[in-house]
Amino acid sequence: MLKPASLRAAIEAALPSVKANPDKLLVFVEEGSIQCTGAPSLSFEYGYTLRVILLDYAEHADTLLIPVLAWVSTNQPELLANPDRRRDGIRFEAELLNHSTMDLELRITLTERVIVRKTEAGGYTATHAPEPPLDPYAGRNEAPWTLEIPAP
Repeated sequence: MLKPASLRAAIEAALPSVKANPDKLLVFVEEGSIQCTGAPSLSFEYGYTLRVILLDYAEHADTLLIPVLAWVSTNQPELLANPDRRRDGIRFEAELLNHSTMDLELRITLTERVIVRKTEAGGYTATHAPEPPLDPYAGRNEAPWTLEIPAP
């Protein structure tokens, strides 16, 4: 699984307070499952809930959520585009410790597709497939293109 480390790195890059205190950022993979179709390929998909906890967090929740949403827009875009996934794809809880700090927990439903191919030597290679873009038609409006309609 590559997404947990990727999200951790994105949070640390966006929040200097977390980078300075990495022990206050906890990341867990929970409720994991593997989906495989039983086709001749051994390709599969991880499905899991990523639990991200910031301990003694003294900043506004927006300072965490905005970089997380930016990461999600690239790494799990259907959580933003699909109305059914938007409802519960990203959840949170907070424990207000005092007037200035809280423990803030996010739960993000993630998937990772893994393409498995057999090698000539008889082994296997695994490649993590990138997520499809949020807009699958991006770039198709750019010139040059032509529309040709055949005569009847």
